Amino acid sequence: MAQDSAELLPPIVLSFAASDPTCGAGIQADIMALASMGCHPLTVLTAITVQDTAGVEDILPIDADWVSDQARALLEDMPVAAFKLGLLGSVENIVAIAEILADYPDIPLVFDPVLASGRGDQFANEDIIDAMIELLLPQTTIITPNSLEARRLVQSDEDRDEGESLSLAECARRLVVGGSEFVLVTGTHENTELVVNTLYGSHGVVRSDKWERLPGSYHGSGCTLASAIAANLANGAEMAEAVKDAQEYTWHALAGGFRPGMGQYLPDRFFWARADEDDDGE
Repeated sequence: MAQDSAELLPPIVLSFAASDPTCGAGIQADIMALASMGCHPLTVLTAITVQDTAGVEDILPIDADWVSDQARALLEDMPVAAFKLGLLGSVENIVAIAEILADYPDIPLVFDPVLASGRGDQFANEDIIDAMIELLLPQTTIITPNSLEARRLVQSDEDRDEGESLSLAECARRLVVGGSEFVLVTGTHENTELVVNTLYGSHGVVRSDKWERLPGSYHGSGCTLASAIAANLANGAEMAEAVKDAQEYTWHALAGGFRPGMGQYLPDRFFWARADEDDDGE
């Protein structure tokens, strides 16, 4: 007798993100990471980009009504276990997505605040950042900025006038006060021997993990980490364990990365499959 289809249903994660034709980052990276972590991905396209592994040349935001219609159609059809946000493209898209998320307050939301590419191409002006903080942060379960993004998200005019760099702990505190239940600040851009990633909650540090700093520059590491956290939460993991396991997955994906073009390395999100092949060949 065939099993009931509900018993075979993998956890479903809905990602809002832009298309990256290199498949190194964006919606394509989310699809691969979520699938690799045992989830079924759903996608809502927020923007189309022109880019290669060296950088982003142009971006075309999708009309906000189309963003909303994509999401509503999926959510009326399938049960979603987690949301993941990436590059959102416009203030109008943020408004539309915030309205959708408000209808599903019990579904965990993983927010990767993509503000710029690895090369430094800017994706978010101050209006977009303000909309993120005002409309999305209060609905966020965990936000996953790198250290540059964390400082840019919360830096005030007074901070800029004083000319001092905010500590990452203070950045995290402000993001928690702003509404995010947890904050994972990644330390790839910090001048440290090891990469230190720290998870903060309402009472301060929840956990801090140190990872070997890998050589080279990687495209899509943030997308991979946030998607892996979303997959773990969709599979029922508690936050601290979800974050630890997602970091381990991401580090191995980066360690197995490859450089198919003239720019950055791309993570190998199916490193485990190729490791099995290597073992079989021994």
